[in-house]
Amino acid sequence: MRSRDGNKASLLAVCSIIFFLSSALQAAEYLVSYRYVIKDMILYNDSFLISPAMKKCNGTPQRSLDLILKGEDNLMQLVSNNNEAFRKFIEKIGLEIDHKEKTTNFQNSSSTIITMKTSCFKVDFNDNFAKISHLK
Repeated sequence: MRSRDGNKASLLAVCSIIFFLSSALQAAEYLVSYRYVIKDMILYNDSFLISPAMKKCNGTPQRSLDLILKGEDNLMQLVSNNNEAFRKFIEKIGLEIDHKEKTTNFQNSSSTIITMKTSCFKVDFNDNFAKISHLK
């Protein structure tokens, strides 16, 4: 029969490996909002806000975007370095567009507001790339 003391070291090693892998594979969750305001063809406001989620976000990953890391260690740096790719990604998720146009005495005035309501994103930072997934 085997001694229970002989298995203690191997059991401890297996448990520590499982704990390490589960903590390493856990992704960070962020809240992202976007607003773009244009009035009479002049950009008035372009706000893009990212903050870590205080609570766990509910939902399953719907769409994802893979970006190659070039030394970035947080989401804001990653998005600012890959601005066009991320904007196209959030366009696919869905933006609300509110356009108003008015003509008075042959003077045309227009305003366009493009918004993405605050949404939760799951971000996995790996060695060479980051995977950003929209949770819905």
